[in-house]
Amino acid sequence: MVELQRTTKSRGFYVRMKLLHNRHGRQEKSSCYRYFRWVVWVSLSLYFFSYYLISSSSKPTLLPKTTVSVSKTSFVSRALFESNTTLSQQLSRTKQIHLSELSRGSFDNLKVYIYDLPLRYNADWLANERCSNHLFAAEVAIHKALMDSDVRTLNPWEADFFFVPVYVSCNFSTVNGFPSLGHARPLLASAVQLISLEMPFWNRSGGSDHVFVASHDYGACFHAMEEVAIADGIPPFLKKSIILQTFGVSFRHPCQDVENVLIPPYVSPESIRSTLETAPENGKRDIWAFFRGKMEVHPKNISGRFYSKRVRTVIWEKYNRHRKFYLKRHRFVGYQSEIVRSVFCLCPLGWAPWSPRLVESVALGCVPIIIADGIRLPFSDAVRWPEISLTVAQRDVGSLDKILDHVASTNLSTIQRNLWDPANRRALLFNDQVQEGDATWQVLQELSKKLQRSYRRRATS
Repeated sequence: MVELQRTTKSRGFYVRMKLLHNRHGRQEKSSCYRYFRWVVWVSLSLYFFSYYLISSSSKPTLLPKTTVSVSKTSFVSRALFESNTTLSQQLSRTKQIHLSELSRGSFDNLKVYIYDLPLRYNADWLANERCSNHLFAAEVAIHKALMDSDVRTLNPWEADFFFVPVYVSCNFSTVNGFPSLGHARPLLASAVQLISLEMPFWNRSGGSDHVFVASHDYGACFHAMEEVAIADGIPPFLKKSIILQTFGVSFRHPCQDVENVLIPPYVSPESIRSTLETAPENGKRDIWAFFRGKMEVHPKNISGRFYSKRVRTVIWEKYNRHRKFYLKRHRFVGYQSEIVRSVFCLCPLGWAPWSPRLVESVALGCVPIIIADGIRLPFSDAVRWPEISLTVAQRDVGSLDKILDHVASTNLSTIQRNLWDPANRRALLFNDQVQEGDATWQVLQELSKKLQRSYRRRATS
């Protein structure tokens, strides 16, 4: 045994162990060998028996047809359900982890700091339920989603961008029920003054790495009437910042003359899911061309301005009695149930070129007919607008029937197939929590392309 304690080469060590084993371990070998052989035999038997059972159960011809009812739930079916549920939960957790890792990778480790402003700038407005559900509610939805997002940082010194959560579209007029924007400029100015006095981040960059939401008609101009919006212009204190806005056109316009990200109007994802669940099971669409909304018989309304640049008036006059057009001038809460039954959904401009019908049409599988010259559409990298919609010039609105007939006889099925890609619906809807590919995700993707505006990154580089 002393030899075992010497330092030797591996081969010499093996030879000495063999000699010692032959000298002292013959009896131990026989008993250990028999025990080892027995264990191997039992293991192999269990393995082949289990393999046989699994292989047999995988053959569909050997499975009896079964129906599981609530009244006859067995222990086995309950265990199967619980195991599937557990697996589903594990997959969900794995997806969340993957989503977290993917978001950090996709957004180039983007970090956003959210100012904790006094409640009068945001949460107090939520006392009115419409504030978080109307077409301008993207300002609320983005704030809520970012609060729970992986890109949020509680350390402002490591932030790339600073989100300023001020709700300016929730001051509803008691006269007509529409948002009143008269308070928007002083409310935003007050918020900027507050953050510039209490923290150093606004002053060091001049606000160039600060993000605001302007989710109403003419975006950063903060007025619903174009002429007034242009005359007022963008507030000077916001001209260096990034504006998330629903207004966008392909030509030069004073109200988009600022660094901006074009976002969709807000449509409740819950309402879309509910409508899809109650849609006709056969998927039949019995309405050819649909529009419900404000259509002035006399386009020059009480404000003295021509609503919709006369487009909706022409639609009403020309197609009100057309058998293929389903046109309604009065509001109807459940009008999404009409969209999901329609082949074509008219999306004419109103005061501004955009409309929530754009989102609702895409989400509910109705081909959007966009009638708004020069409109710029949100998230064009994610939503293939030319493949899922039809653009009609305002001057051609009188030929809508012929245009739609031509599309129906040529490439309608292709457009509908492209339209039903779930990625389109996902990209245009804001969720309470950021989901891969959804509208807030797209906002973060766009911000990650503007990291050259990050003061922190410029300083470190």
